[in-house]
Amino acid sequence: MRDGGFQVDGSGVEGAEKAERPDRVDKRPNEQLGSWFLRSGWSKGELARQVNRRARQLGAHHISTDTSRVRRWLDGEQPREPIPKILSELFSERFGCVVGIEDLGLRAAHQSPSVAGVDLPWAGPQTVELISEFSRSDLMLARRGFLGASLALSAGPALIEPMQRWLAPGPIGRDSHAIGAQDRSPRASRLSGPELDLLESTTVMFRQWDAQCGGGLRRKAVVGQLHEVTDLLQEPQPEATAKRLFRAAAELAQLAGWMSYDIGLHPTAQKYFVLALHAAKEAGDRPLGSYILSSMGRQMIHLDRPDDALELIHLGQYGSRETATPRTQAMLYAVEARAYANLGQPAKCKRAVGMAEDCFADCGPGDDDPDWIRFFSEAELNAENAHSYRDLAYVAGRSPTYAELARPKMQQAVDLFEQDGDHHRSYALNLIGMATVHLMQREPEQASVMAGKALKIAKQVRSERVNNRLRKTVGTAVRDFGQVQEVVALTEQLGIHLPESAEAVQAV
Repeated sequence: MRDGGFQVDGSGVEGAEKAERPDRVDKRPNEQLGSWFLRSGWSKGELARQVNRRARQLGAHHISTDTSRVRRWLDGEQPREPIPKILSELFSERFGCVVGIEDLGLRAAHQSPSVAGVDLPWAGPQTVELISEFSRSDLMLARRGFLGASLALSAGPALIEPMQRWLAPGPIGRDSHAIGAQDRSPRASRLSGPELDLLESTTVMFRQWDAQCGGGLRRKAVVGQLHEVTDLLQEPQPEATAKRLFRAAAELAQLAGWMSYDIGLHPTAQKYFVLALHAAKEAGDRPLGSYILSSMGRQMIHLDRPDDALELIHLGQYGSRETATPRTQAMLYAVEARAYANLGQPAKCKRAVGMAEDCFADCGPGDDDPDWIRFFSEAELNAENAHSYRDLAYVAGRSPTYAELARPKMQQAVDLFEQDGDHHRSYALNLIGMATVHLMQREPEQASVMAGKALKIAKQVRSERVNNRLRKTVGTAVRDFGQVQEVVALTEQLGIHLPESAEAVQAV
């Protein structure tokens, strides 16, 4: 069966063995894969079990790998899809950086335009077509991210250079706004103003759900709404209507990307971010484009690519320098500080933190900010700056100086999110951040209290980002303070309420 640009053999294990039959020409040991495998510390059996587990999560139940199969890969056998993508994801997670398929000495499968790379045409009709095809494939194949098995993350020049074309001037007019725009007949849009208002208010509602419940609860609904918008864009529309629809598509695609990132579907998330940036360009909305680039930057920081993050943030800052509101500028400076922190550049980090605070001070209560940036409150400002100092502390070998700088800002963020009551995921993430600061300051009892509060929220939101950070923090506590009673109790609670965490904690 062929769908979404890749092939699935549904004939069971026997069919899968045939599908994975090696290419026998010039077969030599795969030294690149062998190097990553040796450094991972995994056994062949453990790697096989992880591949099978991930394949089941992706819905690829025909995959059945064993130690002899892993040995053949190391000896030079080329596995068939989706195994190269699975191996790329597993090694990326293991080492905390992007490990591409080619880095493993493997070959990527041919992909359709909807899933291939990020270097896409910057033109309205193609943008609409690609968003429509990608969202449709996601809806059809989203059994815990089966679509993601056909994607690979882009990083470095392969990511940055195509994004730089966002700055290139392009025609924003009737001809670029709709696939059906060649029809010059004077036809009114079937969309009324109130209907467009309702569409935009629905996006606001989706954004609120994401903040309260995490990315896993309503992601498909967002993708479905995005697909509906592309259907409307394929009809002839007046220019003003088309621009509003492209703006709605950009916001929905960004949100679909953010929700995908939140549940750990990183290649899918990156694809939505790229498509969102294309739609924002068609809408002529530079500040929205800068926000999308900041989302891409956050993802790159998470994937330990702060150099790429910094390039993306600078691109967003440059592109919106004359149009972004003080709140948007403050957000961009705050993410810039995170990138500098992870690059180990304290002076530039502190400068960006100061610029973020100065810009935020210019925000007025009656500012006419778009809804997509209103999340950046005083709580978020303190949270981002606290995490910048916390990250600096990690890079500097758990520096007590930077940990002390992080502590009051993190506490302020925790207090404000607790008072807010609507941003549950952000509250949980900052409780975990506060726990990490306590651990750096060798206060395991207080760290356990913060992590325990975060655990209660983690049970209510569907966010792998929250779960993984909680697992990592508890794992650090176990490693450094495993005999402390509060840490022992917290570990037991983690095993009860997030049972998948138990294996992760034990592995630290």
